[in-house]
Amino acid sequence: MALTLQVVLQSDVENVGKSGDLVKVRPGFARNFLLPRSLAVPATTAAINRINHEKAVAVAKAEKAKKEAQAVAAKINALKLTMARTVGDEDKLFGSVTTKEIEAAAKAEGVEIDRKKMHLAEPIKALGTFEIPVKLMTDVTATLKVEVVKK
Repeated sequence: MALTLQVVLQSDVENVGKSGDLVKVRPGFARNFLLPRSLAVPATTAAINRINHEKAVAVAKAEKAKKEAQAVAAKINALKLTMARTVGDEDKLFGSVTTKEIEAAAKAEGVEIDRKKMHLAEPIKALGTFEIPVKLMTDVTATLKVEVVKK
């Protein structure tokens, strides 16, 4: 009887491995736990080829999404929004400029930006030029320039 058996995991199993990993486990563990619960399949050449194909497809999708995000980031970096607001004494704004208003202004310029991806610590309450980081993906960040001027 073999001391270990190779299986391909179909989902994450704690202390064993992640989905798509080729792991060696004891035959009893595979036979009594992994296989009946469909957590793994025996490591045949067909199963290994299928997992490798799925990994290659996932990498290609991630690369395509990253290129699209970089194209959007280039548009955002080139964009400069001007927001006109009424001001009171000492150039203090009546109200503030929020991410929702910035999103609407960017949409009017032809650039779609999700306001949840803008990292604005607090609404803008002063005149001036502000740089707002927009995190499109984990490693793709753009900077949006917003200028608040008197009306």
